[in-house]
Amino acid sequence: MARALTTKSVENQKPDPKRRQEIADPALSGLYLVIQPSGSKSWALRYRFAGKPKKLTLGKWPIMGVADARSAASDAIEQIDYGKDPSAIKRATKAAQLEAQISERDKIKTLIEQYDKRHLSTLKSRASAKQFLDRFVVLAWGELDVHEITKRDVVDLLDEICDSGRETTANRVLAHTRKFFNWCVERDVIEYAPTTGVKAPLKEQHRKRVLNDDEIRWFWAACEAVREPWGKFGKMLLLTSQRLNEVAQMTEGEVKGDLWHLDSGRTKNGLSHDVPLSEGALRVLASVEMIEGKPGYVFTTNGETPVSGFHKARNYIADQMTVLASEERGEEEEIPHWTFHDLRRTAETGMARLRVPQEHIDRVTNHVTGQHRMARVYNQYDYLEEKRGALEAWSRLVADIAEGGAANVVQLGVIK
Repeated sequence: MARALTTKSVENQKPDPKRRQEIADPALSGLYLVIQPSGSKSWALRYRFAGKPKKLTLGKWPIMGVADARSAASDAIEQIDYGKDPSAIKRATKAAQLEAQISERDKIKTLIEQYDKRHLSTLKSRASAKQFLDRFVVLAWGELDVHEITKRDVVDLLDEICDSGRETTANRVLAHTRKFFNWCVERDVIEYAPTTGVKAPLKEQHRKRVLNDDEIRWFWAACEAVREPWGKFGKMLLLTSQRLNEVAQMTEGEVKGDLWHLDSGRTKNGLSHDVPLSEGALRVLASVEMIEGKPGYVFTTNGETPVSGFHKARNYIADQMTVLASEERGEEEEIPHWTFHDLRRTAETGMARLRVPQEHIDRVTNHVTGQHRMARVYNQYDYLEEKRGALEAWSRLVADIAEGGAANVVQLGVIK
């Protein structure tokens, strides 16, 4: 009587380089060990269904051992006893799994993760772009197949954002969504971008807002009244004239004495930048209640990440400005809307008011475009003293305004 297959006997089976072999397992009728000429081994069940001979591949050795092979074969035989064809069930299951895999691959949320990994990760604007896509596109369409999204879906999404009073946000969502769908077209995921022909909901105009002297004074007083770290953060934005994220991500390690160094990875234009800190800026910096953390962020609430939530922070300060202005004027004072970026424009205008040459102002703000970029390549002079002089003069003017002075200087206003 033939002996049932064991682990040792299966291991000892040698391949025939000239032919494929099938070794029956006497312990279970229909179960075979299949040995290829290459030496690979697998398990198969031979059976009859509807009067026709059938074969079901169960698994590969040694991943599927002897006991597992017999268990799988027994399950298949049970299906046959109930009038079901195990081979047909296996094919249907595999097809369903493949369909699910394909469906998952083309979901909006899956593609946006790939877009982030393969494209956004190379950009400095990655965090902002990903945030817009996650907050609006993934939230609305994440589980949908990319091929299902139509131009009307895009328009409806933008209309919904506009109806909530966020027209500018709708413009940004369209811009990021258009780039995402164009990327999908480039990778042959879709043939046609549903954003094609969709117009921006809002025709934007370049902002010209600067704070006048009264508003600077109210702003400074409001910064002293609001909770940490927003007051000190607002003051540093005004005094240094640097970009929002550059100040927000400022670290202790970047500051050496009265010099704040931003390497090329921290600036919008990719050029390293030294910012001389005025006496006023140093006083603000020294007054910050530092929260310890490995990154060493100056403006943080947890020590691990830089401050965020700028829209709410701006509203805290603006609301306090309105209170202070109304108390001073003795009636409800309406202050025109301003943004944190307007503080940068206010500082630039203030330095121009102090007769600082435009070239020196551009060096202070690290603002370079077109011809100026080429000039920066050849002109390696750092303008450090000129920048220091401009920022010290601006800091003194802010202090004078905050204390109620500067009466003999023409008021700052909207640039015409």
